[in-house]
Amino acid sequence: MNGGPSGFNNAPVTRAFVITSVLFTVFFGIRGGGGGSSSKLALSYQDVFEKFRIWKLIKSSFAFSSTSELLFGVYLLYYFRVFERQIGSNKHSVFILFSGFVSLILQTLVLSLFKDTTANLLTSGPYALIFASFVPFYLDIPVSKRFNVFGLHFSDKSFIYLAGVQLLLSSWKRSMLPGICGIIAGSLYRLNIFGIRKAKLPGFIASFFSRMSLPSSSSHSQAPRRTSPSLGRQAVRSYQAPIPSSIEPSEEAIATLVSMGFDQNAARQALVHARNDVNAATNILLEAHSH
Repeated sequence: MNGGPSGFNNAPVTRAFVITSVLFTVFFGIRGGGGGSSSKLALSYQDVFEKFRIWKLIKSSFAFSSTSELLFGVYLLYYFRVFERQIGSNKHSVFILFSGFVSLILQTLVLSLFKDTTANLLTSGPYALIFASFVPFYLDIPVSKRFNVFGLHFSDKSFIYLAGVQLLLSSWKRSMLPGICGIIAGSLYRLNIFGIRKAKLPGFIASFFSRMSLPSSSSHSQAPRRTSPSLGRQAVRSYQAPIPSSIEPSEEAIATLVSMGFDQNAARQALVHARNDVNAATNILLEAHSH
């Protein structure tokens, strides 16, 4: 399983977020803090309720406190770019802001319960976005492969879950709390509280991320990375389920697959063969792309 075509094609907001997270971690986390980077970036009761250190709140939202957390975090952020391709950069920007805001409120409530001004209770890093993204990952991304290792059952989604568990437990309670807050924020977004899933930012705000992020190395070769019509036809021919020829894919479903980087004709053929099921059509196209 993969997140669609490689690189950050059709995912400029995710690309900008990853670049920002890496730069903040290098300058304020790993290099800037030395051995005490974890304590310098972690949030405490004093940071929020007494001195209200806004700059520290911003740094703790982006910068990981260790190299291992950075590696696992960037890996997950890179994979979850598939959701920006599905819903578009504008709505994905709303998802990032909503999950970060709700998670911050929940973390603030946790800090208010433990009024220890000397303890850094919450680790730093974009845990809100990462663990909020696990909600659509669990509900929307289908399992395409299953296998056994020493009698244990795994799927192609297991590696993403294992990376998430590693990140969740990286600092024990200090990382578990932000992770759980992120999952709650993702669940509230999924439940469409306050109609948040229909909300959109002004177009210039979302496009700002596209302008500020560095050029993707794959941006010069977008066309070859899309599934070609012939490749789509090959995938459809290899899929054996019989379907009636009268099924016409919806324009919304076609647009969803195209936003993920697939060719429009290949997307249409895959949807016809998958009975207009976007998840099944995605599997057909990803299989074709991997051959």
